Amino acid sequence: MKKIVSVVMLLAVMVVSTVAFVQTASAEEVKMVGTISKIEMAADGKSATAILKDSKTEESVTIIVSDELTLDKFKDKRIVEGDEIRCKFDKADGKNSSKMFKKTAGC
Repeated sequence: MKKIVSVVMLLAVMVVSTVAFVQTASAEEVKMVGTISKIEMAADGKSATAILKDSKTEESVTIIVSDELTLDKFKDKRIVEGDEIRCKFDKADGKNSSKMFKKTAGC
C-alpha cells in the first residue's frame, strides 16, 4: 500500500512540475530588424517605449525597454529616432519586452 501511495505522489509531482515549466516557457522570442520611429522615456527614467518599423513587413511594433545599458544609450543620444536596430524581444501577455536592443551599423 505504501508503495502505491509513493508512486502516485511521484507522478503528481512530475505532472505539477511539467505544467509549471510549460506555463513559464509560453513567451515567444522574436528577432527583428527595423527603424526606430519613436522613443518615449518613462517619467522615472527606468523604462522606455520604442516603436520600430519592421524592415520586412513594414508594420509598427511597440517594444518596452527596461535594461540600463539601452536606457543609457537613449539618454546619451547614441540611439535616436531613425536608427536601424536589431532586437530580440519576448512576446507575452500582449506586451513586447526587450531582451537585446542594438544598432545594426558597425563602429
